[in-house]
Amino acid sequence: MTSRIACIAIAGAIAAAAYGAVQEAASDAARESVDAWLTDVDAGRYPESWEAAGAQFRAAVTADDWGMALEATRSPLGGLVSREVASTTAASTLPGAPDGEYFVFQFQTTFERKLSAQETVTAVREDDDTWRVVGYFIR
Repeated sequence: MTSRIACIAIAGAIAAAAYGAVQEAASDAARESVDAWLTDVDAGRYPESWEAAGAQFRAAVTADDWGMALEATRSPLGGLVSREVASTTAASTLPGAPDGEYFVFQFQTTFERKLSAQETVTAVREDDDTWRVVGYFIR
């Protein structure tokens, strides 16, 4: 009986480790997509960031409106000085969004004219198994 319990415990530990590895790989892939997207935003390539965003994002805002909103929001802040991940949260449900596989990244960011800002970037795994940004907020 004890060997059976030990086997179950070992199997559970292996499954948990495997799940953790899968989550970490998904988080890494989402983060790579977010980093590439933020590179476009930081460089003022707003049309390219809109094109690279997820379907939910593009359905919610036109490319022109996105460009105008970012110009109004980001230009006064100046250039990027530093950005560090403050937290990463996996989610399957988010307010106002369809259920799916999401990661929400919170960044502590410094700009030339704003020393302490928080950026929140949400990525979703889309049907083609690609991670794309579907949300961006800065405060």
